[in-house]
Amino acid sequence: MADDRPLAGVTVLDFTRVLAGPYCTRLLADLGARVLKIERPGDGDDVRRGLVQLEDGRADQSTYFVRINVGKLGVGLDLQHPDARAVVRDLAAHADVAVENFAPGVAGRLGCDWATLASVKPDLVYCSISGYGQAGPLARRPAFAHVVHAMSGLMDLEYRVDPAPRPLYLQAADVLAGTHAFGAILAALWRRARTGRGGYVDVSMLETLVAADDVTFGAVLNGGRGLPAGRPGMMVHKVGGRFVALQIVGALELWPRLVRLLERPDLVDDPRFATPLDRRSNWEALRVIIAAWLDRFTDADTALAALTDARIPCAPVLTPEEVIAHPHLAGRGAFPEVPHPGRGRVRVTATPFHLDGAPVTPAGPAPYRVGEHTRAVLRDVLGYDDARIAALAAAGVVAVV
Repeated sequence: MADDRPLAGVTVLDFTRVLAGPYCTRLLADLGARVLKIERPGDGDDVRRGLVQLEDGRADQSTYFVRINVGKLGVGLDLQHPDARAVVRDLAAHADVAVENFAPGVAGRLGCDWATLASVKPDLVYCSISGYGQAGPLARRPAFAHVVHAMSGLMDLEYRVDPAPRPLYLQAADVLAGTHAFGAILAALWRRARTGRGGYVDVSMLETLVAADDVTFGAVLNGGRGLPAGRPGMMVHKVGGRFVALQIVGALELWPRLVRLLERPDLVDDPRFATPLDRRSNWEALRVIIAAWLDRFTDADTALAALTDARIPCAPVLTPEEVIAHPHLAGRGAFPEVPHPGRGRVRVTATPFHLDGAPVTPAGPAPYRVGEHTRAVLRDVLGYDDARIAALAAAGVVAVV
């Protein structure tokens, strides 16, 4: 049966590592693209050596690496070797998309930049993902999610109820950058299908975080103020030994529902809570009223049931262990399995959308060894013969398994 996945027939040249770029190319692979993951011989992608290792006696099989590189073909190629440039150009000639997340300027030094590859394949869609974008005063500054989070203003917003700013656990800058890159690449491919024109996509992790804010930047850009500390209208409260999260802002109908649930009709005429802005401004007083209502319950499940019946958005605060065991996520196919030579099967997180009523599943396992598919790609995609592949391997240009 022909592969009917949306990106079947699309070849992606993947120069990325760590998270932002590999997350983008994982999404492309899951939708059917043939993703050629370029790794340096030897160590490969930095996160191969991260946590948690799947196999005793090996240090290159982290769950981190496997999760975001499933479905890709691993090509070991030393981009710093002068003879690698011809291989890169040959790969580009057979590619539809190229993605890199080096610091700006590095791709040019390695001969895998937009100008070089577009000279070989003019209709190539090329995407660069970086901390601060390809131009501007900070462009060449090294960037990881933590420091970009600090630069974005979001760390300041989050700490205002804490003694000092703190690292964000979620790698939001990376995942948002990868997701925006994914969308922009698909748009550029659609334009290419209409016009035959390739394109260059420049994605900034910093700008994706700024874009993710809901209220603050829209306000301060126009002379207003952002929300006060503590996210007014969003609440976490301990009930019977467990934490319950709920929200009473974001939709106008939530306020009358809450008033009915609390059995407090007097709140309707209370000037402190007359408008959404008033309720935000006087959130601390309203929070105390809601907390007193929640304190009537002896267990979290009963409180959540009452909130749910009243159509107030709510949820228990779950641990990661509880998340992966939750029947809802199981029903959505959120944690598929892929083969793994050392473990038999490994569970990973799924692409977070369904297509045609079904989960989007990984196309296959992650590359087990650095250069696992080098020989097959050079032979079957580029048409290199065995002698040429052997010579490249002997010179250290490529890694073969």
